[in-house]
Amino acid sequence: MNRSKAILASLRLTNSLLSTRLSSCRLLFTRVNHFSDLYSFTLLNQSNTSHFVNIAHQRLSFSTNSNSIVELILAYDWSDELENKLEELNPKMSHEIVIYVLKKLDKDPEKASAFFDWVCDKNGFRPSSSIYSMMLRILVNNESMKQFWIVLRKMKEQKCCIDEETYNTILGVLKKAKMDSDVVALYHFHDRMVQENAAVSVVKKVVDVLLGTDWCDKVKKELEGMKIELSDDFVIRVLRELRNYPLKALSFFNWVAEYTGSEHNAIMYNAILRVLAQRDSKEEFWSVVELMKNAGHEMDFDTYIKISRQFHKFKMMNDAVRLFEFMMDGPYKPSVQECSLLLRIISLGENPDLDLVFRVAKKYEATGNFLSKPVYDGIHRSLTRVGRFDEAEKIMKVMKNAGYEPDNITYGQLVFGLCKARRFEEASRVLDEMEENGCIPDIMTWTTLIKGHCIANEVDKALMCFAKMMEKNIDADADLLEVLINGFLHQKRVKGAYELLVGMVEKSHIRPWQSTFKFLIEKLLGVSKLEEAMNLLRLMKKQNYPPYPEPFVQYISKFGTVEDASEFLKALSVKEYPSSSAYLYVFQSFFNEGRHSEARDLLYKCPHHIRKNSKISELFGSAKSDTVAVHSGKQSNV
Repeated sequence: MNRSKAILASLRLTNSLLSTRLSSCRLLFTRVNHFSDLYSFTLLNQSNTSHFVNIAHQRLSFSTNSNSIVELILAYDWSDELENKLEELNPKMSHEIVIYVLKKLDKDPEKASAFFDWVCDKNGFRPSSSIYSMMLRILVNNESMKQFWIVLRKMKEQKCCIDEETYNTILGVLKKAKMDSDVVALYHFHDRMVQENAAVSVVKKVVDVLLGTDWCDKVKKELEGMKIELSDDFVIRVLRELRNYPLKALSFFNWVAEYTGSEHNAIMYNAILRVLAQRDSKEEFWSVVELMKNAGHEMDFDTYIKISRQFHKFKMMNDAVRLFEFMMDGPYKPSVQECSLLLRIISLGENPDLDLVFRVAKKYEATGNFLSKPVYDGIHRSLTRVGRFDEAEKIMKVMKNAGYEPDNITYGQLVFGLCKARRFEEASRVLDEMEENGCIPDIMTWTTLIKGHCIANEVDKALMCFAKMMEKNIDADADLLEVLINGFLHQKRVKGAYELLVGMVEKSHIRPWQSTFKFLIEKLLGVSKLEEAMNLLRLMKKQNYPPYPEPFVQYISKFGTVEDASEFLKALSVKEYPSSSAYLYVFQSFFNEGRHSEARDLLYKCPHHIRKNSKISELFGSAKSDTVAVHSGKQSNV
């Protein structure tokens, strides 16, 4: 409690805490007599006679050959016995099935590697560059680097190249894990792979031809004259190079079938779909999806994941939902995690489209799945964000009946929606209701409530909530501090924001985010609060953050004194003196502002080694020459 009192004391410095307290009473919802047609879906019959097995509400129905393979591999250690069981399934190993199984095993490199070896060595399966790339991404970790290098060499022997996306991803993983020897080895191996692969230069020539002009007979004749060996890997690489030109990629894709006189396989279809999944080519994308379906091929699971993420990125949510529905009708169904992620992405929009939300939930349920809590939360989140609180309450009841008690995530969504609708008293009462129901509000729920007030420019009420939170002995964190600081700054209460941050650091020992320090420093200097900004710089240093000199140098060189510059340089370094480059930066800024005399005065205050630094001596020498030249010019004009 002493710490709470100390924090309250620091908050009073903001002269904005109010003495009034919120009364507590239960939050009442308007009851509705029935669901609208939009919510007509319900849980499937969960009685003992249910046809579907539900384990943790997250497992896929093992109704397809690929799912049976995954189930077997996950259930047993790899052995001859397991291989015999797999062979009894008599699986026909297609590109799509191998991709699906590997995707399901991507958290278990050992089993993924064993399956890959089995399917290649004993089933005669020839991997595409896409499958090789997936295997490399799975195997790039300390425990499986031996298998990683074996797969990479096999890939080279098959004359396949790593695509740039996979190469950069693997490099990033190795660097993050500080596996320096593997980083160097991969650099050299990749360079050799590119140099020794004769197709690399041919790919570039083909791409240059395609980008040189619009598609026409002349382009087709030029391509035909090259006598290209149009292997799967070659075509995939050309399509990847044309990823920013989807319609040109489609023209090349169609020409390949025309030139070879053969139907495209699943590998080709998946490659072109990845390129076409963009705003400007979505009509072509869906046309090719239909062609692929009619040809008896399936979108592989890795392609689905990548395209789905691309639709999310470009906010193409109608297409993302349509794609989800398409996959749910096929053999490689998205998991509950994919379903809940899609609902989350939809719900985080400014005004979530409820039709899309319920299309996803109904489709997921219609294929024999139970709605899990994350799925319910996705529906509930969308309803609260658009202010449909009566329906949101109804969803909570259905969720409870399904065995899922509302938690801080569920209630936090309700709090956010009520704050968005500016129903602040009800939002505050939700936390009282939570406690009555045995769900103690955590720091994230409190932060949601406080942030809702701050966004609505109700900072004083936000501070009241903050005080109430501390009375409950809940410690604040860097996220909450940033929310409050931003609330103060939005009201241009810069000094209050500064006093709040200092009080929280000194009395509550919170470590603010580096971005919070930086933003507040900029705002302080914007209102000429150099001393306060300098104090934050010292606090940053105590928190082991790197220095943030730029706004100080800009401010001091324009408005500051020599003493200000000297104090800044002392505050900048943990050592006795900052580096010579820091001094050089300050001197140069003074010169740029035409304040040569201040620069010289500062130089006289500097330690001997700085005054004798060659670059600094050169700077002052050139500045002196420029001054003489200016004076000479003026005299000659006279």
